Amino acid sequence: MTFLAIDIGNTRLKWAMYDAHRPGAALLAHGAEFLEHIEHLAEGPWSDLPTPTRMLGCVVAGDTARRRVHDQIDMMLGWDFEPQWAVPGAAEAGVTNGYDFPSRLGADRWVAMIGARQHILQRGPERPLIVVMIGTAVTVDALDQHGHFMGGLILPGHGIMLRALESGTAGLHVPTGAVTPFPTNTSDALTSGGTYAIAGAVERMYQHLYMHCSMEPACVMAGGAGWKMVPSMTRPFELVDNLIFEGLLVMAQRRWGDASGLPADAVKAA
Repeated sequence: MTFLAIDIGNTRLKWAMYDAHRPGAALLAHGAEFLEHIEHLAEGPWSDLPTPTRMLGCVVAGDTARRRVHDQIDMMLGWDFEPQWAVPGAAEAGVTNGYDFPSRLGADRWVAMIGARQHILQRGPERPLIVVMIGTAVTVDALDQHGHFMGGLILPGHGIMLRALESGTAGLHVPTGAVTPFPTNTSDALTSGGTYAIAGAVERMYQHLYMHCSMEPACVMAGGAGWKMVPSMTRPFELVDNLIFEGLLVMAQRRWGDASGLPADAVKAA
């Protein structure tokens, strides 16, 4: 019962093959491609994979990227399954959606929150949760202890911040600097400013959620640039490499049942 999980972000496609569609399944293979190289998947990294039984993906790059992935799947001999994609709704897998228009929430944020909540519940009781995704853009989302999505922040990632300053301000075409408490050159000032802006957004959301729930929130951070934030965070947090994939595994189990054969409605919701 092999399972293929796909995460199509703004710049890269990441994929992972598991031996089952459930949390904790064994990872069989994984990889990543820049979006311009999607057409290499069928003849390249996917050519030696076992045939997936099911596939669930998350896409923020738009319908064009999704269609390109469908074309690659169609090229794979023996891959006889219907590709499915995560779509935010009112509730799923123990998380309720507090967005004004639930379907307009980014699919990556939705899947990450589901994965993060499951990640925390596997380690202890229910508690408020902040989910931070650091990539091309940065999102800081808050869930109460019952799994209700309260709302979240969106801000530019490191690269966008620096490019915006370089394009809009004369004389700022400088090398990437270091993060320091008191920057004394322009490179360090730019890098430190962007890093502290993100850390400050997380800190502010922490305070909002703590005041609302009267409980100390957990914080889960993910994304390709998450490691850059590690030295600058003021609150305890956990850096999770494959949060989107963890969320897709949870959603797949709820949709299709336990890989052991239990029907979907028999799988206990978190």
